[in-house]
This record gives sequence, structure tokens and C-alpha cells, in this order.
Amino acid sequence: MKVFLMKILCSRLVVACVAIAAFSGTALSQALPSNAAASVNGSLITNDAVEQGIQIALSQGQKDSPELRNAVLGKLIEIALLSQQAERDGVANSDKANYQLAQIRQNYLADLELATFTAQNPVTDSDISAAYNQQVASLGPQGLIVEYKVSDIAVATEEDAKAGLARIKKGESFDKVAKSISLAPNKVQGGAVGWVQLGQVAPQISSVLVALSVGQVSPLPIKMPQGWYLVKLEDKKSSKPPTLDQAKASIRAGLNQKKQFEYLNQLRQGANIVVQ
Repeated sequence: MKVFLMKILCSRLVVACVAIAAFSGTALSQALPSNAAASVNGSLITNDAVEQGIQIALSQGQKDSPELRNAVLGKLIEIALLSQQAERDGVANSDKANYQLAQIRQNYLADLELATFTAQNPVTDSDISAAYNQQVASLGPQGLIVEYKVSDIAVATEEDAKAGLARIKKGESFDKVAKSISLAPNKVQGGAVGWVQLGQVAPQISSVLVALSVGQVSPLPIKMPQGWYLVKLEDKKSSKPPTLDQAKASIRAGLNQKKQFEYLNQLRQGANIVVQ
């Protein structure tokens, strides 16, 4: 239902039309529970469901208004009518419907489990402070963040890498050679990777980057598990690290992601997984 609402609510014209059409039928006259916005053949549409639809619309750039709220409720009424008719027509019992409903349930439960795990295992302020201090200590005596603007070429064999390097040494641009022979998706951007820190790249590459001057290409092909690489240092910059308050949100997100990754690994280790 959430996906359906997102597709509908992203169009202002559709929302406006729905707002007009939503209540063209007979208005409901019976009393409803306090948490209900409407009833469709006895099936309640809750205020929470309406609020969820409104939040989706707001995230798409729409403005909160009585018209928008009527539009959301009108769409929920339409969904209820269609789903009820699907039950009567037997569509709900088809293999396709059962599969899709099972997938929706599985995805929802997966998201709910991660959210529950995160709530029960929160990242504390002391966790954030410890991570921040560790990151600052790793910057070295100058206490600066060093970033490298990198481009790369990825090929399957050492021979291909040497051939590409020979072309660059003869005067062809790194960009042109990358577009010609690289197997990586960023070949269309001439091998551009963007700004990275040493801790964000493999040790084989970071050890080469620190020895390069701006504009230089790795003097030899770099062997990686997935193939052979050439890298070019496009630019380099240093900056002061953010304060703890400035970095708190990103550190919290990273620590939450790490906790979830470790939890998933724990589940994998305790499961019987068979892959064809």
C-alpha cells in the first residue's frame, strides 16, 4: 500500500482529481471509533494510515492542506474498495497474489526486525565519543583529514593493465584509456571515483596513493582480488576534522549500520543456508 500511495501522491494533478472524486459517493453516517478516519463496508481506515500517506506526500514535496488530507483518505478508500472486490472475485487467492503478499510480508518483517534490534541496542553517546576520538587519533600528528581525488581503470589481466599503462605513458589521457578498456561501471566517467580517504580503499591502493603526486598514475599495475588496477591521483586536499557535534549524526548512522551488519552475520552463522 505504501508503494501504491507513493506512485499516486507524487502527481499533484492526480491528487487534486482524487480529492474531488473521493467523496462523490454517499457519505458515511454511522459513528466510528476515535482512531478511525473512515469505514468501507465495515473495514476501518485508521487515522494512522491517513497520516502515513500524508507523510509520504510531504516527502514528495507537497504541502499539507485539507485538500491533501481528503485526497489521501480518498485514495485509501479506493484501495479498500478494490481490495475487497479482489477478495470477492477470487483474485486474492491466485498464486501471483499469494507470492506478492508473502514478499510484502517478508520485507516488512525484515524491516521491523532491524528497527526493533536497533531500538533495543541503541548507540550511546559514549559509543559516539569513543568512535570520534579513535578517528581523530588516526589522523596523525597534524590532526588533518587527507582526501584523495582518484580515477581508476580496472581490467581482467596484468597484460591488459600493462597495455593500458603503455598507452598513458605515450601520451593518451587516462580518461580516454579508461573509457576504452576499463571493465568498471565508472568507465563512462573516464574512471572517475571521486574523493576518498585512505581508510575507504583497499590497502593495495592506499599504499600507492600516498606515494603519488597530483597528476601521477601508478607506475605499475596493482593486483586486486577482482582483477588488475591502474590509479591516477587527480587532486589532494587536507582539512580539519569536524567537531564531535558536527560528526555525531554520521557516526551514529555508521555505528548503527555496523551493529546491524554484525547482527546479520550472527543470524547467518546460526542458520542452515543452502545456495544452488
